[in-house]
Amino acid sequence: MNSSRHRHAVLSALAVLITAAGCSSADDSASAAVPRPDAKVTELCQNLDKALPATVDGESRDDPEPASELTAGWGGVAIILRCGVERPPKMADPKVANGRDADAVPGGVNGVDWLMETRDDDMQRFTTANREAYVEVEVVDGRDSTGVLIDLAPALQKAIPEGIAF
Repeated sequence: MNSSRHRHAVLSALAVLITAAGCSSADDSASAAVPRPDAKVTELCQNLDKALPATVDGESRDDPEPASELTAGWGGVAIILRCGVERPPKMADPKVANGRDADAVPGGVNGVDWLMETRDDDMQRFTTANREAYVEVEVVDGRDSTGVLIDLAPALQKAIPEGIAF
């Protein structure tokens, strides 16, 4: 085979691979970075994974990739939970505590305190406060997050004790 034909064959094969990869990523599969907490927080997160509900705000559990006891999801990309995340910088920002940050607000739902942040990528991020592990929940923007937080509250109260996460 001459080099021109070989190059054409390689480029054709590459085009097929790119097309196939593009088609396979067009589904609603979610992915989430897996946190790397210490052993104590990992154990709390494993307990949370066992306590999480099968449905949240009407969405069936559909965990993101890669599979981990530290992540969970419902409805594809609609609701993603990550346990054992780092403390968000806004949690220590005095502007947030004083209500002077339009993109971050502290609040509580059914006995669980949250830092609620609006992000630029069409997501709302909620991070637990006053618990021994930080748990982050991302909700697609435009979705009423109240039902999400209400449905997750019992599992969080059961598995992640009140206290200060380090």
